[in-house]
Amino acid sequence: MLTLLLLFATGLLAGTVDAIAGGGGLISLPVLLCMGLPPHLAFGTNKLQGTLGTLVAARRYHRAGWITLNKTHRLGLLMAFVGGLLGSVLTQLLSPVVLKAIVPVLLLFIFLYTVLTPQMGAKDRLPRLSEVWFYPLVGFLLGFYDGFFGPGTGSLWVFLLTFFLGYHLIKATGYTKLFNLTSSLSASLCFALGGNIDYRIALVMVLGQLIGGRLGAGLALKQGVKLIRPLFLGVIFCTIVSMMVRDKRDSLIALHYAAHHLLLAACVMILLMSATTMLVFRRLRREPLQEIASAEGSHS
Repeated sequence: MLTLLLLFATGLLAGTVDAIAGGGGLISLPVLLCMGLPPHLAFGTNKLQGTLGTLVAARRYHRAGWITLNKTHRLGLLMAFVGGLLGSVLTQLLSPVVLKAIVPVLLLFIFLYTVLTPQMGAKDRLPRLSEVWFYPLVGFLLGFYDGFFGPGTGSLWVFLLTFFLGYHLIKATGYTKLFNLTSSLSASLCFALGGNIDYRIALVMVLGQLIGGRLGAGLALKQGVKLIRPLFLGVIFCTIVSMMVRDKRDSLIALHYAAHHLLLAACVMILLMSATTMLVFRRLRREPLQEIASAEGSHS
């Protein structure tokens, strides 16, 4: 019973934070891992429960009038779905080492830019890029990133929407929920097909997510920029720290395995060199004996 309450509370808190500024996975994923779920199962379960919380939040933003859909948006959503699907497939075949190195730098830039630009997202302004180009291109790229790696996707969406399209921060957050929902759906589909979702755990967390998504979106719509901005900065900061700690841990594990294999390789090399040296010495000892024997035979 205590475990069920913990899962529900985790979903509630993660859904509330995610609906306001993104980053709910920073709360829910560590809890699932601490419960002993294998990483692939934890990722799949987390993706599914987070997707349903995002659905509630996106619906709340839409009903409040911050989200409207046109042909450009629909094309962007399609590209985000395709990108998420492709990223989820490739993440099982390729290593996201390059993204692990690049994304923290991007998030640090976004963090500093947001801190140094207090008026960012305070009101709508003229766009730097046409929506016709922005949504299909960014939809595919961030959809792919969300399916392939994931951390910081919401922060990247909010920043790009405010920077390139000049959206108000509430509007940017609303559209972020919509596009996160699309790429998360395709990623959840891949995890489900791979059997990497614990539906019992996900169901309990979803109950919390449904309440948290609605509550968080309501708070964001009511409080506006003064609530979203500090939480947005906090989520970016926590994402950077989380990725750096995880990378350090992964690096230590990789170093451990590298040292283990290097030691094994050294032992093999020493054995081969020893065997080769013994064979050479034996051959050198035989050659003088053969020369002496041949010399004695010629004299006789």
